[in-house]
Amino acid sequence: MPKIKVLPKEIAELIAAGEVVERPASVIKELMENAIDAGSSSVTVEIKNGGITYIRVTDNGCGISRDDIHTAFISHATSKISTRDDLYAIGTLGFRGEALASIAAVSNVEVLTRTPEEETGTRYCISAGEETLVDDAGCPLGTTIVVRDLFFNTPARMKFLKKDVSEANAVASIVDKIALSNPDVSIRFIREGKNTLFTSGSGDLKTTAYEIFGKDFADGLIEADYSFESVQISGLISKPTKSRPNRNMQFFFVNGRLVKSGTASAALSEAYKNSIMVGKFPYCVLNITTAPGLVDVNVHPAKTEVRFANERTVFSAVYYAAKNTLERRDEAPKVSIPRTPQAELFEPARPKTEQMRLPEKQPDFWNRMSSSEYRSAQQPEKPRYSYPQQSAPAPREDIVSVASPDKKPETADTEPSTIQHFLDAQRAKKEETAVIEPEVRTEPEPIAEPAAVSEEKEEIQTVDTTVEDKIEDKLKDKLKDKPEELPVIVIGEAFRTYIIVQQGESIFLVDKHAAHERMLFNELVKNDTKRSTQMLLTPITVTLSKEEYSAVLDNLDMLMQAGFAVEDFGYSVVIVRECPMEISADEVPDVVAELAGYLVENRQKLISEKKEWLFSLMACKAAIKGGMYTTEYERELFIKRLFASPEIRYCPHGRPVMIEITRRELEKNFGRA
Repeated sequence: MPKIKVLPKEIAELIAAGEVVERPASVIKELMENAIDAGSSSVTVEIKNGGITYIRVTDNGCGISRDDIHTAFISHATSKISTRDDLYAIGTLGFRGEALASIAAVSNVEVLTRTPEEETGTRYCISAGEETLVDDAGCPLGTTIVVRDLFFNTPARMKFLKKDVSEANAVASIVDKIALSNPDVSIRFIREGKNTLFTSGSGDLKTTAYEIFGKDFADGLIEADYSFESVQISGLISKPTKSRPNRNMQFFFVNGRLVKSGTASAALSEAYKNSIMVGKFPYCVLNITTAPGLVDVNVHPAKTEVRFANERTVFSAVYYAAKNTLERRDEAPKVSIPRTPQAELFEPARPKTEQMRLPEKQPDFWNRMSSSEYRSAQQPEKPRYSYPQQSAPAPREDIVSVASPDKKPETADTEPSTIQHFLDAQRAKKEETAVIEPEVRTEPEPIAEPAAVSEEKEEIQTVDTTVEDKIEDKLKDKLKDKPEELPVIVIGEAFRTYIIVQQGESIFLVDKHAAHERMLFNELVKNDTKRSTQMLLTPITVTLSKEEYSAVLDNLDMLMQAGFAVEDFGYSVVIVRECPMEISADEVPDVVAELAGYLVENRQKLISEKKEWLFSLMACKAAIKGGMYTTEYERELFIKRLFASPEIRYCPHGRPVMIEITRRELEKNFGRA
């Protein structure tokens, strides 16, 4: 067994730094939290090259005295806790005493600081954990920390950093979240010499959200305020009409600390149930305030994970806060406007409507006419000759007897269906022909004619009958060995989601969304090499989170292969100029946002050569949704297409397309078998 020994100081510091400092965004988070703990009302963050080569954080807080500057960069040195009991009443963002020491271990750090009691400031330099300079300096009240050459002494960690743009976007995401949690602090973010963010520090959360994410995001927010037992909920939640395809824009804070909380997210989704579409998620900025002793923030060095003493209480508080806010918003105030004679003068003239009157009932003709009068009135003119009646041709088996494709059914009170686009494309490839049943009229029985005419008539009938018999014999010979195909009968639709179909001794319940999704997926895979796109008449802008924004910019080539022409519009916004033909313009923002969320969550699993996941998502978004209305005409054509493709049995996500119920199963359930 190898001998146990104590690690050298520099190695121990590097190991500890690896838990706290993962990337430039980690440095920004720790320094900004220290600035806010120092009582700052203004914080400025500046980065260059994504924060890899240069980071500067300036605040106007209480500063660090010269006597404490040496101790501040020692591991586990902090001014925020001193006893064991303090761990159960943490009211600050930082408390572990690891941030400054970890940052100094993997970079070159320069500090300029001054306290209100000092006339001159202090300049302090430390490199790779070793102190290099302590001197007087002129500086304003507060602290300025400059971090240069991050990971210069750990090339392995440097190798795993992403592009400068990606690292800068990660830093911007941290700055946004800290600004949201501290609306009373003015925060400025300078990126590559350009001001990209400035919050006024007004203290109004909605104003801060507007300054960070823009007008569209802020307009969709409503205030929430609720108390439940020991938990206070305050902040903003989205309107039901403003939803997103993922949870990336849900921000939760516990006592002002940014956290990831599955409990709060689940409670929010439960509150919005039956208010937004399935597959959509609300966004929010919620602060959960509770007693420090009821929450454990000492779970991970990153301090983004917390544990609550009572998870159920937190769940209920978030749930009722959102639910009550939504119910109050739905209550529209009733306003009664008194009518005045002057108001009637300015009202537009309304057309007078009269109730439709039924025609007066006529006397029953059975009582007005005798039988002889009725027969004479109904007796048609006697034909001189009688020709044989030809039978209608038998309908073709490959044609569905539905309404003509050229004649669209009347759907005045129905909403348009997405499935119609797919059906129209299919009809463009192969024209459907409808069978029109011939009208058969009953001829009156002819009166006997002279003998010559009767012989002629009999002769003609004999010839025609012989020809028909020959044709019938030939058809029987051709169809003798052909198996009879069971007809497919569309019975109806249940819940606007499942189409009920009967074929033979079975009944099928077809999930129209899953079936349509599979059809579109097959079309996308088939036409992968010859992708057809459409240029948008008006380019569409999509606002993303910083992580989504970075992921999209890193995968522009993949999106282009899928048919999306996406460009950088700046400040977490991308602009879409082209999209696949299968996607409508209204669906572009949701599809791009969901693609971005997928790229963030599965960044390490992506293979550019395999785009099945992308096609699956596009097909899901373009397919008809459950609950959408479809006409009888659409259902007929849709089922015909489905049953003509026996390979379509599962959607791209693995859900079944249809469920079969046999007649025997039904009879057993009803006690008939």
